[in-house]
Amino acid sequence: MKMDVNVLLFPGFEPLDVFGPVEVLLHLKGVNLRYFSLNGGKVGTYKTLFIETLPLEEIHAAGVFLLPGGPGTRKLVNEPLFLDKIKEIAEQATSVLTVCTGSALLAKTGLLDHKQATSNKRAFKWATAQNKQVLWIKKARWVKDGNLYSSSGVSAGIDMVLAFVADICSTAQADKIATQIEYHRNKTANDDPFSELYD
Repeated sequence: MKMDVNVLLFPGFEPLDVFGPVEVLLHLKGVNLRYFSLNGGKVGTYKTLFIETLPLEEIHAAGVFLLPGGPGTRKLVNEPLFLDKIKEIAEQATSVLTVCTGSALLAKTGLLDHKQATSNKRAFKWATAQNKQVLWIKKARWVKDGNLYSSSGVSAGIDMVLAFVADICSTAQADKIATQIEYHRNKTANDDPFSELYD
């Protein structure tokens, strides 16, 4: 299986939103993983972690699109150019995977209108306020609606991408990867234990 995975980074992304799913996807044969940002170059988070990225103009969008969340999303939901780029990529992608408040960015493009989605539970009020046309599901650990996947916060992205692997490969393959990375997989999409912690 050959699969392009395009990861969009921005200042203030959440590392585990990215590297949890990436760890899972790299266990699949034939994955071509590339990191992008609006203008390319080094993109940082938490002031100490920097990733070299390619400019978005070089992206071949027909692949899997991974959109993380993190503190940087608070500013980016108000930047039309960035949102337009997200929409353009997501419309061409075979599958779109958002983690944490990455779903707030996707929601702001309108592509989640009248679709089910979830987001980080600690930031749920903020995320859901970005677009009231989305059918937000607070209890969900992750949600799949068509080719659009969204997950709750941070580590939930690992559960979501393992579910994605189960969809495109098999449950056995997803379970095998979870064992290889010594991860206790949550297979229940509609049960996020953190959903009741925050009002």
